Amino acid sequence: MTAPFRFPRFFVTTPAPCPYLPGRQERKVFTELSGPHAAELNDALGRIGFRRSQGVAYRPSCAGCTACVSVRVVTQDFVPNATQRKLLRRNDDLEVTACRPWATDEQFQLLRRYLAARHPGGGMAGMDEDDYADMIEHSPVNSLIIEYRTPSINGERGRLVGACLTDRQADGLSMIYSFFAADDDAPGGGRPGLGNVIIMDHITRARDAGLPYVYLGYWVKGSARMAYKTRYRPLEVLGPNGWRLLEDEATVSAPTLIPA
Repeated sequence: MTAPFRFPRFFVTTPAPCPYLPGRQERKVFTELSGPHAAELNDALGRIGFRRSQGVAYRPSCAGCTACVSVRVVTQDFVPNATQRKLLRRNDDLEVTACRPWATDEQFQLLRRYLAARHPGGGMAGMDEDDYADMIEHSPVNSLIIEYRTPSINGERGRLVGACLTDRQADGLSMIYSFFAADDDAPGGGRPGLGNVIIMDHITRARDAGLPYVYLGYWVKGSARMAYKTRYRPLEVLGPNGWRLLEDEATVSAPTLIPA
């Protein structure tokens, strides 16, 4: 009998500077997502902490460090707090559209402004139009890009202020990459908290679709850039014994460092 799909081959990257914790090295284990069973493989790997980037699934595999922790929101039980409700009310005029994963110049220009404002020295800062198109369009799984626009005026589409590349998995939505107008990057003023609004919109979308989780990628204890992910409760974290509810950030083990 022929197996439904071959067991994937895994590879490990060479160490590189960690983008989250200064002075540390990161390493990743990855495998290719290809063929007719790419979506099933991506679903299975997603449940054990892998993330997708184009045609590759990867997860951290750093020597002596376990700071990166996979996190997912339990959609059915999420209730926005007072601050989050205020953000939702302020932005309830946004026009949201789920589109097929097709790159546009409007999206790319928004991404460039976002990276310049929020991550000027990051690894994506040098991304050009072709790189962006590859990120959006080269997906072997069920993907979409969700656009967030200001209200239409006189039949003209509103200005694009946010977007998120999203995968629909068997048990949830996986937010691959989101970007949005920074607070000072909007004529007439920005919309503070857009990133939070995009996450909450995904939680609502997943819940309405009967999907139990929204995957937020990795939370890194001690990284200010990742602290926002713990605002969405109940939040599950992936540990050695599987997924469990995060009740107190202090209970998550600090990274274990092995001297070089």
